[in-house]
Amino acid sequence: QVQLVESGGGLVQAGGSLRLSCAASGRIFKTYGLGWFRQAPGKEREFVASITWGGSAYYTDSVQGRFTISRDNAKNTVYLQMNNLKPEDTAVYYCAARQSFTAAPTADRYDSWGQGTQVTVSS
Repeated sequence: QVQLVESGGGLVQAGGSLRLSCAASGRIFKTYGLGWFRQAPGKEREFVASITWGGSAYYTDSVQGRFTISRDNAKNTVYLQMNNLKPEDTAVYYCAARQSFTAAPTADRYDSWGQGTQVTVSS
């Protein structure tokens, strides 16, 4: 497992942007599949985006075209650039890692989780 620490959350107006970062420990970070999930109050944790070791990215439909996931293996960091934010994007955002070259869209496929960072989008 790796240890993950998210940062970059905050309060933003609708239409604004935020960039989340997730720093990971571990020498084999580059071999991990990585994902971002979010959980709004009273709702289940949901998939947002994922990226394979090779950089192939996948998104849930509601964020396609607005969010971009990327990774910097030299810095052991995965990012989530969020543009044109909407009030419905308000949630706690979590990064996750799995010991696989591939990524996955379900939370149960991930081995390690960060503590989460709050994103609040005002209308």
